[in-house]
Amino acid sequence: MINNKVLGIILGGGQGSRLYPLTKDRSKPAVPIAGKYRLVDIPISNCINSDIKRMYVLTQFNSASLNAHIKNTYHFSFFSSAFVDVLAAEQTINSDEWFQGTADAVRQSMHHFLQNDFEYALILSGDQLYQMDFNDMIKKHEESGAEITIATYPVNAKDATSFGLLKTNDENIITSFIEKPGEELLPNWTSDVGEEMDKQGRHYLASMGIYIFNRNLLKKLMDNPDTNDFGKEIIPQAIENHKTLSYQYEGYWTDIGNIDSFFEANLGLTDDVPQFNLYDSNGIYTRPRILPTSKISGTILNKAVIGDGCIIHAEKIDRCVIGIRSRIGKNSLISNTYMMGNDSYESLKDVADNKIDIMMGIGDRCYIHNCIVDKNCRIGDDVRINGGRHIDNIETDTYLVKDGIVVIKKDATITKGTIIG
Repeated sequence: MINNKVLGIILGGGQGSRLYPLTKDRSKPAVPIAGKYRLVDIPISNCINSDIKRMYVLTQFNSASLNAHIKNTYHFSFFSSAFVDVLAAEQTINSDEWFQGTADAVRQSMHHFLQNDFEYALILSGDQLYQMDFNDMIKKHEESGAEITIATYPVNAKDATSFGLLKTNDENIITSFIEKPGEELLPNWTSDVGEEMDKQGRHYLASMGIYIFNRNLLKKLMDNPDTNDFGKEIIPQAIENHKTLSYQYEGYWTDIGNIDSFFEANLGLTDDVPQFNLYDSNGIYTRPRILPTSKISGTILNKAVIGDGCIIHAEKIDRCVIGIRSRIGKNSLISNTYMMGNDSYESLKDVADNKIDIMMGIGDRCYIHNCIVDKNCRIGDDVRINGGRHIDNIETDTYLVKDGIVVIKKDATITKGTIIG
């Protein structure tokens, strides 16, 4: 079934510099998460589970791997109107510039959107972790007679300065909005968020960057070439003249904007009952791969999420997410680590003929702690990586340390006996 009233528009973001080096060779929505998915799978899956099966993904930075992932993943029936298409920034008669912001990305792509019949545009971010039934949000939008609906999330004072904050009246209609206020302004922006949220100290309503626009209004707003961003310009200006509803969401949601939040979101999946629950009837979809089951020999596993096709001989794996096709050698200790895995297996003949000095994966007798290991890395035997706040931020050709997290760069080789931290 397809909800033909709604068109999904997923914003791929810009350079994603706060997630560097994970975004060095790929766009932010293409960053691997949870051992087998990509970030873009989250909003696409939420749409599919809400019967919204016509989607555009807007991107302009390192989009090749994202294009390939979407092409290889989201196939619908030949007799269906469903699609997931990538729209990269393009030169046209009307514009020869890159996307200048979230609203400008939508503006430059409007001629593609308007080729479709729809009543509402659902605009989503490509770098958030959450599970939401958009049908309820759409229903509230229709019932209220709103022209715009913004999904909102209660946050605490520490986080409030990083978001657009809003206030509402008794009918949840937004009356005022401010983008990323300073701490001194926060006392004026508290909201009635409900008893449970109040107990948690989450007194501020933040915009989640999830919007519903009526088609005609979006078209009208996009006619103004001087507004480039939804949060900074479109939303603050629109609430003055257009009925804008707040749709308060209280489930799990995190904005994966930096290395620290990305790291914690992934390791959170190892909890007994994770806040972001992959083990749900409304699952997350991704590329179907024909991989063997994982093979684990003599390893103590504690709070470990293991992807398909892994070969593991480690001594212990503790609170780790291990991605597809990962290889971990004997007597290695791995903890608090997200290992993204590999894109392919290495030839057993090349290994037997000693053509490969350091195999993809983690070697024998290694100690890896507080670490993100990007795709296709080679970590030699006897390597010790001990991440933590005791290490200064630093970047080399093969790794980066940020806020105590060691990130091994994609395709990097860490030579045997290396010590980091």
